[in-house]
Amino acid sequence: MALAVLPVAGAAAALRLAYAGDPAPDARTRGRDALWLGHAWVDGRKGDSDLTALAARLDGTGIRNLYVHTGPLEHDGSLRADLSPGAERFVAEVHRRLPGLRVQAWLGDVVEPEKTGLDLDRADTRDRVAGSARQTLAQGFDGVHLDLEPVHSGSAGFLTLLDRVHEVTGAAGVPLSVAAPQIDPLPGIGRAGLALSGHGKWWSQEYFGRVADRVEQVALMSYDTSMPVESLYGGYVAHQTALALQAVPDDVDLLMGLPAYWEDTPTHHGSAETVAAAVRGARLGLGPGGRRAFGLALYVDFTATDADWSAYRSGWCT
Repeated sequence: MALAVLPVAGAAAALRLAYAGDPAPDARTRGRDALWLGHAWVDGRKGDSDLTALAARLDGTGIRNLYVHTGPLEHDGSLRADLSPGAERFVAEVHRRLPGLRVQAWLGDVVEPEKTGLDLDRADTRDRVAGSARQTLAQGFDGVHLDLEPVHSGSAGFLTLLDRVHEVTGAAGVPLSVAAPQIDPLPGIGRAGLALSGHGKWWSQEYFGRVADRVEQVALMSYDTSMPVESLYGGYVAHQTALALQAVPDDVDLLMGLPAYWEDTPTHHGSAETVAAAVRGARLGLGPGGRRAFGLALYVDFTATDADWSAYRSGWCT
């Protein structure tokens, strides 16, 4: 029993150490941050007054990118045109009232083989996803944000899909971004976890880098970690930030996700996974003189509280 406890205690001590000390004074927003927005912005449920409130929320922050839920994709990769009747108007209003913000179409679905969903190994599926990306750009969006889960580490079909969609976004001169899972905290742990549970939770650092090579932005979903207390969670985010910085090319934006939502489940303890802890952990991982192509991404607008916004502003923007 004592031998089994030692590795766990050692990992906890390492995470607490990673969360110790003071973040570098220059580890602050670079004006490359992002916010995930729910589907209500493009289906008619939100209007002018909501946009006015959103503009007030964003004023004085480093948020440059809005990932607006425009899907979900159908399991064959297509996108129903009737899902986002207000998309063109919303994008146009953001451009008019909040110049400088980039509005990206957030397209997602579950992925085979772990779920019944997109089969990324099929060329026709990939072609339809590329067609869906083209469809959103015709609505005026400034980019495409893919959130496909769970993609297993090493998936060749996902890499080919990114190349295919990048042909569309590159021709339009707009960014392709992707939501990515966490990186193996220890080498090989992702493969072991997949073999034991059938769930692909982590990517290898090498695969994370191969994905980042194919996009302009990669947003690491640094939440749902099972960490029980803030200090361990913050140390975990610091460690994930350091691993991602090693893998992502200098000219690609790396964004670390902030958990602006509350759950109390085996994988997400709301009292531990706070925006404040994630911000501090990301700053510690970034360190002094850190890269310019770096930001934080707040998930998600419809659950974020005043306290979440305050923690983001005071910890990262001030």
